[in-house]
Parts: sequence; structure tokens; C-alpha cells
Amino acid sequence: MNAPAQPRERKIALPHLQLAAQVWGKDGLPPLLAVHGWLDNAGSFAQLAPLLAGRFQVIALDLPGHGHAQHLPPGMGYQYSDHVRTLLDVLDALQAERISVLGHSLGAGICSLVAAAAPARIERLWLIEGLGPLADDGSHTLQRWREALAPPPARMRRPLRLFTSIEEAVAARGAGSGLAADLARPIVERGLLAVDGGWRWRSDPRLTRPSAIRLAESQVRSLLAGIDTPTALLLAQPETPYLPGALLRERAACVPDIAVSWMAGCHHLHLEHPQAVADWLLGGRG
Repeated sequence: MNAPAQPRERKIALPHLQLAAQVWGKDGLPPLLAVHGWLDNAGSFAQLAPLLAGRFQVIALDLPGHGHAQHLPPGMGYQYSDHVRTLLDVLDALQAERISVLGHSLGAGICSLVAAAAPARIERLWLIEGLGPLADDGSHTLQRWREALAPPPARMRRPLRLFTSIEEAVAARGAGSGLAADLARPIVERGLLAVDGGWRWRSDPRLTRPSAIRLAESQVRSLLAGIDTPTALLLAQPETPYLPGALLRERAACVPDIAVSWMAGCHHLHLEHPQAVADWLLGGRG
């Protein structure tokens, strides 16, 4: 079966806001909800999703504040627990009693906590470069609390950077993340808003604010132990600095039914090596 070259746009209305998604694959195929990383969007799956669309209908979501999704109202924040609640609301909106999910980075952390919260609703769990949220050992709790609840810094009250061309935005994203320009392009193009004189980022600037509270590592591991869904975790080699391999192996040991695999490449393995990642996903659990 030939996968469609271009995705379809879909709006997902929740009780409190409207999200957006890009969809590959025919109606009637088993759904696969794909959830991107921090400051990415549904374009993160532009290379991988067409390779999966013969087996699944891939629904690549824009999380709140990202891509074409609405920003949260003033006074609301982007906490992990809120993202988990949002994904459960998305499952309701999709009328999915049970669904397979694929998460990358932040999305992998969110999806793993969704599987812990509602194991009966998740059929299979595929995770790329993430398992649970970033944790806190307590040493920075007070500082993080104060920074998160302080008034926004002056830089966040200024207009967002104006790019005179999409190429300039692609280059800026690559410089800031280390992601090669050709890999960053689908994320950047979806993440830009045309304005007078050029383009600005669509994403909510509040996404760069620190979280007021992080779970302790012991709490994260307790939640991961509640995942009874068949799970596959794919990690990059060399390891991503903020995802220490030893820590992730210890976390994986908490999950009762998990297969861990490694692949040479960068944090965005699914953009860098889409066919290899598709083979990993479609071939079982790695």
C-alpha cells in the first residue's frame, strides 16, 4: 500500500481549547497517536509517518502551545500533569477506547505517564529518546519554584524575533538545537506564523518558563512501574547529554514489559533515520 505523500490537517476540539494534528493513512486503519518533543510540533513526524501509514492511521498531534494548536489561556501553565490530562482528553475526542501511541522526547515522557495513568487505554507504547519526565533531586527545588512563579522576564515581554525568510528561521533552529537544517525544516515550517515583514514563531513563549515543580526520581520510577503496556524504547548513540544512559536503563528496569534498543544518530532519530526507525517500530518492539 502506498502511503500518501502529504498529510491531512485535522482539528481536535477539547473542552478548554482546540488542538491540531496532521494525519497520514486511511480511515479504518488502527490509529497511532504520535506526540512530539518540546518546542517541536507535528512536523517532527513528517519523514516517519508516511512510512507507517500502510499499517496505521498516524495522527501526529500538536501539543498545546505548539504548532497550530491554541495556546493555553493566561494563568494556566504547561505542567506534565496538564499534558497527561490533555492527552486523555484527546483520546476521548478521538473516541479511542484503546490506542497505540508513539512519543519523542517530551512526548515520550508524556506518553509514558499516560500509560501509567490509564493502562487500559494504551495498546502499545513506542518511545524515542524519553521515558518519564525530568526529575528533581531537591537541590534546585527552591530556585525553580521562585523562577517559575516570578513575573515574566523582560525578554519574554518583548515581541518574538522576526525572521525575514524561512531559511533564516531554519538556520536559527539548527544553530539553537544542533539539528541539521534539512531535518529541522518540517518542524520550522509548521512552527512559523506569517506576519508583516516576515515570520515569527507560533509557539507560546511561556513554554520556555521553568516548571514550578518536578517529580522526585523515586516518584517517577513508581509511576513507570505502573506501565503494563508492551513498551519499546529507542535511544540514540552517543547518548543525549540530558538523557543519561545509566539513568534511562534504571528507569527501564522499572517497566515490567519493555524492550530497549539503541541506534547511532542524534536526538531526533525519527527525522535522521526514518526508515530504520520505521523498521524498529513495525518489526516488533526492537
